[in-house]
Amino acid sequence: MSSTGVDYASKSPPQSKDEELLASLGYKQELKRDFNWVELLALSFSIIGVVQSIAAVLIYAIPYGGPVAMVWGWLVCSFFLMMIAFAMAELASSAPTSGGLYYWTFKFSSPRYRKVLSWTVGYTNSVGYIAGVSGADFATAIQMLSAATIGSGGTYIPTSGQIYGMFVGLLIFHSILASLATRYIARLQVFYMTLNIILFLVLLVVIPVVTPPEFKNSSKFVFGTFENLSLWPNGFAFMLSFLAPAWTMGGIDAGVHISEEARNASVAVPRTIVFSTFLGCLLGWAFNIVIAFNMGTDTAAILQDPIGQPMATIMFNSLGQRGTLAVWSFIIVTMNMSSMNLLTAASRQTFAFSRDGALPFSKYLYRVNSTTQTPIICVFFCATGAMLLGLLSFAGPVAIGAVFTMGVVCQYVAYSIPIAARYLGPHPFVPGPFNLGILSLPVASTAVAFMVFMIIILLFPANTLPTAQTMNYTVVVVGGILILSLSYYFLPVYGGRHWFTGPIRNIDAGHDVDGKSDLAEKVSSEGFDSA
Repeated sequence: MSSTGVDYASKSPPQSKDEELLASLGYKQELKRDFNWVELLALSFSIIGVVQSIAAVLIYAIPYGGPVAMVWGWLVCSFFLMMIAFAMAELASSAPTSGGLYYWTFKFSSPRYRKVLSWTVGYTNSVGYIAGVSGADFATAIQMLSAATIGSGGTYIPTSGQIYGMFVGLLIFHSILASLATRYIARLQVFYMTLNIILFLVLLVVIPVVTPPEFKNSSKFVFGTFENLSLWPNGFAFMLSFLAPAWTMGGIDAGVHISEEARNASVAVPRTIVFSTFLGCLLGWAFNIVIAFNMGTDTAAILQDPIGQPMATIMFNSLGQRGTLAVWSFIIVTMNMSSMNLLTAASRQTFAFSRDGALPFSKYLYRVNSTTQTPIICVFFCATGAMLLGLLSFAGPVAIGAVFTMGVVCQYVAYSIPIAARYLGPHPFVPGPFNLGILSLPVASTAVAFMVFMIIILLFPANTLPTAQTMNYTVVVVGGILILSLSYYFLPVYGGRHWFTGPIRNIDAGHDVDGKSDLAEKVSSEGFDSA
């Protein structure tokens, strides 16, 4: 029942337990529930995409500690990533909705701050996913053109314009795939996961077998050699290397945004979050060890190679030109899978946030295509945002590197607030099927403390004396996003504080999403707790 005494759910009896749970959260079923838990796990795992993701971010691990950063840095960071996954899984089990993070923030936060906090989380989560799509597709574009460099024997070096053109083409291609009917997207996932695992297993065996002796390393080098190629102190450089596992596992909440398309969501979503994060951390650690044993000792040469991709250079040294091109083609395919699924998750977050009227042009974004029953407009909206972020590439490699970092920073802002609000807010938490019991508070506290720490760390530049070319633009981009979103919220007369009421119940009621819903008058921000 709502605070007005109107039982919206009773007007349209739900057809399943999932629809009944979603109705209790205030929303009608609009998307098709075609994902089973294995397919949902496969989607999250393919977003992580161990081999291709490490290939994309190895450049952020090697300079900040070499093999020690790759092996021990990954392992240390993985512990904290699991804490985030456990804390997120509890919330997802309690209230599985596509709007997840900002919904939970509103539900648990103090009535005085819940609207602005929910607004902030919604924007940072949306932009974080758009940045993730941009980073993934930009990395895919570089990987594809790196194959051309390998094939030409190093004579072809792509220009910024060529990379951006490839990047835009990939975004259009992935937008088409992410607009397919849910049943087709779901059926693709097991194939995606299978190919990812096969690629991992093949490289795990092949690389140690074929690597020439001069590129093989000792256990002492792999587990005990720290090489800091930056100007930062060793300890700080080691922590900067956490960006590699943090970005690889950046879609921890991906399953949350697909929860309205998943069957048995209160069980499937938390199970997906925990299993996919654990598999990504474990397999990623094993793969980093294999790379460290077979990359040679000259890490500076790996970073400076004309191929432009440390992973491709290492493979070239081990497999030769033809072998590298063969393996690299599969890495490109799996990277395309990751990018498509990231865009799918991003579009569902955008759909949920526009459903509650918070985004500009929400009444246009909040539409489900009658043929595919997917939010196609949201898909292309996210792809357009990713294209705009990609323009940073023309400012240089450091500027585009900010897209990778800002994706993690935005997500950690969005993750930490609802996890903290669960304990700091005045409203009780009703656990779902997945519950940690007495471990909940220490796990959540550890997760939030780590994310706050990493947000600060990741805002630092690559070098101690940054210039316009080497500064970390993450603080500029993320700061700009926060300023713009809060300016929109506090804007006189037209700002969100005058009409945004948080999540809006849309069960059998008129629903105009641009802050003018007839429900906005019926359901106050305080009354929504009853959902």
